[in-house]
Amino acid sequence: MDCIMTPIGQHQLPPLPYGYDALEPVIGRESLRIHHNRLHKAYVDGLNNAEINLAEARKNNDYQYIKYWENELAFQGSGHIFHSIYWTIMAPLGKGGDPGPHTMHQINCYFGNFEAFKEQLKNASLKVEGSGWGVVTWQPTWNRLEILQASKHQDLTQWSGIPILVCDVWEHAYYLDYQNLREKFIDSWWDLVNWYEVERRLIHAMNGKVPLTIMEDWISCWRP
Repeated sequence: MDCIMTPIGQHQLPPLPYGYDALEPVIGRESLRIHHNRLHKAYVDGLNNAEINLAEARKNNDYQYIKYWENELAFQGSGHIFHSIYWTIMAPLGKGGDPGPHTMHQINCYFGNFEAFKEQLKNASLKVEGSGWGVVTWQPTWNRLEILQASKHQDLTQWSGIPILVCDVWEHAYYLDYQNLREKFIDSWWDLVNWYEVERRLIHAMNGKVPLTIMEDWISCWRP
């Protein structure tokens, strides 16, 4: 039986589904370029390095540095996954649509209404200790959405939860444009949410799938 998987140490930085200036004025061109080209790439490189070193440890039966490489595997891998999702759930201003029927149904069932959902996600993102993420996950264990905080990608999670919407509040995501005004960034970021993609991710998550890229035909709708 063939192994269908990403080869060890061969993860790639996914291209942005839009130009570096596409999210202005909410996120500036230079902020987006540095965030994607340098910072996300560093997570990809770190993940590849961890996988290669763990493969070498298995080959040599040498686990002297297992604690370090397992931490790298979790931290760098989670950073790669979250950033890959983050790029896809944003769209140029006015192009993200409204929450889809599955998304609204799940929001209303658990959170009561959209405003309650929005306020909880905003405050979860705003009040992450230090740097981190606000995360909306599909939790198949109890068959509903949940909002969580992640201070270091891999922390404060619920196992089996599948992220469908993430808000990056590491300072590198907004400092060039907003300095230390995290709340102002979050309020502006809401206007970029790509609800078409959130709906698609929710449907995939309900079937146990986590795509790292966006549908090409949706990208074409944004372009002139």
